[in-house]
Order: sequence, then C-alpha cells, then structure tokens
Amino acid sequence: MTVRTSRPGPRKAGLFGLLFLANTAMFAVYFGVGGPLVQSAIEAADPVNKVSNAGMVAGISAIFATLFNPIGGALSDRTHSRFGRRNPWLLGGALGAFAALWFLGTASSVVVILVTWSIAQAMMNLFQAALTAIVPDRVPRELRGTASAVAGVATSVAAIVGTQIAAAYIGSVAGYLLLGAGVVASAVLLVLFSRDPRPGEYEIVVKERRSPLAALADFGSALKHRDFMWVFVGRALMNLSYFMVLMFQLYILQDYIALPSGVTAVGGVATLTMVNTGTSVVATLIGGPLADKLQRYRLFVFVSSAVTGLAMLILLLSPTWTGMMIFAAVNGVGFGAYYAVDTALVTLVLPNPENAARDLGVLNVANAGPQMIAPLAAAFFIGLGGYPTLFIASVVVAIVGALTVLPVRSVR
Repeated sequence: MTVRTSRPGPRKAGLFGLLFLANTAMFAVYFGVGGPLVQSAIEAADPVNKVSNAGMVAGISAIFATLFNPIGGALSDRTHSRFGRRNPWLLGGALGAFAALWFLGTASSVVVILVTWSIAQAMMNLFQAALTAIVPDRVPRELRGTASAVAGVATSVAAIVGTQIAAAYIGSVAGYLLLGAGVVASAVLLVLFSRDPRPGEYEIVVKERRSPLAALADFGSALKHRDFMWVFVGRALMNLSYFMVLMFQLYILQDYIALPSGVTAVGGVATLTMVNTGTSVVATLIGGPLADKLQRYRLFVFVSSAVTGLAMLILLLSPTWTGMMIFAAVNGVGFGAYYAVDTALVTLVLPNPENAARDLGVLNVANAGPQMIAPLAAAFFIGLGGYPTLFIASVVVAIVGALTVLPVRSVR
C-alpha cells in the first residue's frame, strides 16, 4: 500500500513545541518510573534480591517495549480513519499507559510490579511509535536535525522532571499518576493543535493486499537496507553502553560511592540528573542545528558516541561523589549531542518514507532491546568483578558503537 499525502504545511514552531511537550512527558515516565520509582518499589518488596530483581523486571518489561513499538508503528501506518493516522494511537497508548501506571503505583510485590510495568511499557510504546513518526511525516529533510534537537532537549528536560517527581513521591502512587497524566495531556494537545492528515487529504494506492500478519512479517525488511542496518547496530550498542550504567545508578550510589553527609541515594540521582541535563541541553541545542548547517551527521555521531563511552572512565578512575558529578557533566555532553544528531541521521536513512512509523518502530528495537539486555549484562559484569568491570565493559561497547557509523554512505 502506498500513501501519498498532500502534506499540508504545519507551522513548524508550533509543531516543534508540541513535539517538545510530548517527548518530555514520554521520557519523564521512562526516567522517573523506570528508574527510581520502580527500583525503590522493588527494593521495598525484596531488599535482599534488589539487583537481580531489578534486572529481571527491566529485562522482561523491555521485551514488551521491543515488540509493541514496531507493532504500533505498523498499525498506525495502516490506519486511515477520519481521526487521522497517528491520533488514535497517540490517545489510545497514552490512556492505556495511564491506567497501567496507576495500578503499578499500588503494587507491593515483585510479580505485580513486573506485570504492571510491562503493560505500561507496551502502552507507552504504542504512543511512542505514533509520536516518532510525526517527524518524517511532517518535517522537511532540511529541518530534521533541528527537530531531533527539540526531541533531544525534551529528553534532557524529562530526565529532570521524571527524577524530581520520583524523588518527591517515592512510595506514593502520586508520582505514577502525575507522570502518566503528563503523557495523556501531551497526547490531547497534539491531537487538538497539530494536523494529522485525514482521508481525502491523502491518496491511498493499493499495490498489493496484505494481511496484518504479513505486514508484521515485513518488520525486518528495513534491516536489509545497508545504511539503516548500520545505524540500527550503532544505536543498539550506544543504548546498551548507556543503560548498563544508568539502570544501576541508584544502586551505584548506594553500594559503590561514598556519599557526602546529607545526600541520599535517591536525592543523588536527582542531582546527577540535573547536572547531566544541563550539559546535555547545551550540547543538543548546538549539535542538532550545527549538523544541519554543516550537513555532517556521521562526524557528529562518531565524536559524540566516543565521548559518551570514554566518560565511563571517570567512574573507574574516581569512584567519588565529585567523580560522579564530573561524569554526569561529560556524559551529558556526549549523549545529548549523540541523540540530537543520530535521530536526524535515522530519518535520513529510512528505506521507505511511506513506511516511516513501521521502520522507526523497527529502529526502536535498538532502543528497547538494549534496555532488555542491559540489566542482565550489568548484573553479570557486577558479579564478575564489581562495578569497575561494569564501567570497562560499558566503555568498550560504546567505542564499538561509535565505529559503526563509519560504513554509512548515503549521508555525510
């Protein structure tokens, strides 16, 4: 099926503002719930086995994220209702996530935490699939870096919002409800104030009738495209490196770093997040537009990937609160610049823009998949040689991820 839209020209500033709000709300859930709230709930339920249980919950719930993002993308690509292509999935995913988060906030056992967080992850990824497709749907190629910078800044702001709300409402359902309500509100704003093409505004040409199962079987077809495959591998490795450390940041502060008097582990996570976010925002605001101006996306991705990985050496060489603060700043620069430009690079190597949501859903496997593997890998490395072994492994994975951008040929 081929869809040709008339692509009505939205007011880009307004659209970017809505994308900023939606990405902020979405990533606030991932950072706040998936980090301190879930980990604290797991610790309260079974403090002795908190590391293994946290790895198990993060890993299994990430399977749902991995599956539901490309499924949601394919379904939204095939949706041609009077409400638009993306709107039903934005609203449906947001409302489903809110309900799941509400139940998650009342969970008191590891099993219930696992089930409810997995459902919430599934619903959030239906929302995310529709949201990420808006950029290739409605943003011109020459503004993709700027659009990616908007999403990157939103991710950084979300890290502060999510962790601060989590720190303020540890042990309470209120944090879950506030973060879930933010996603619902952002979905409503997108539906009301941005234009999703309706039937009659795009022409549907049926080339071949395919069943939904056959369409789902096409997910892996994008990986046959050489440049898309390399970007996929690089994104997967970078996320694996990043989340192996990030997912255990609370426990690193509890068990490895000597915290100053008056600083709690949860409060330390919130402080580090603010430092990381400040440097990340600056790097994102500079990196995205500068990559657009120079049209040199691969170079920016390579350098920022290397910086992100090498920042882990700070934790190895200086396992102190000061070292953690320096790490947060340097890592923020690297990862902020990386995501700002790599997201633009992704949209420029899509094999077929008509299947944008589906292929971005496939690429999101490189986001969610490492989150499934990272806690298990981190627990293995911690068991093998403690946190220093984890940091060394993270550096190696990030450097290999940086090298994968070099074979990309269709984009400079």
